[in-house]
Amino acid sequence: MEIYLLRHGIAEEAPPGSSDAERALTTEGKKKLVEVLRVAKTAGVRPSLILTSPYRRAVETAEIAKFALGVKGRLLRTRALQPMAAPEDLWEELRVHKDQPQVLLAGHEPLLGQAAGHLLGVTDLHIDFKKGALVRLDVEQFGPRPSAVLKWMLVPRLATAAL
Repeated sequence: MEIYLLRHGIAEEAPPGSSDAERALTTEGKKKLVEVLRVAKTAGVRPSLILTSPYRRAVETAEIAKFALGVKGRLLRTRALQPMAAPEDLWEELRVHKDQPQVLLAGHEPLLGQAAGHLLGVTDLHIDFKKGALVRLDVEQFGPRPSAVLKWMLVPRLATAAL
């Protein structure tokens, strides 16, 4: 399985008294996501499934990815992609979908950085996961402990330079 970890784009600041979960993407955040996803599409990214955090900015990110990458089907929302979720829970969610050839996960920090380390078997690994960044990991076996291979990382600045 090819796993694509996509951090949500730049989001608005939460107004006082509002929920962090309701923060929307900014216009700039949407633009940078489209640039990253355009490059990703030329690299063969065609998810058969998109899982997303239920937070608004992640759902908006997943919807942009669905459109930009030509994905059919609906988005699946999961609490396993919320910012403070456990990487082990995300691994269990991925194991449920192990029959999918490509899965895109739209989520947040600190989870995505921790999940990348967990999937690679290096829990101490720290990744500077910029907003709008996309990472590809490949997994061949779905036992109790993950063992992924890092294939590449695309950040918005590189995507802009490539266009």
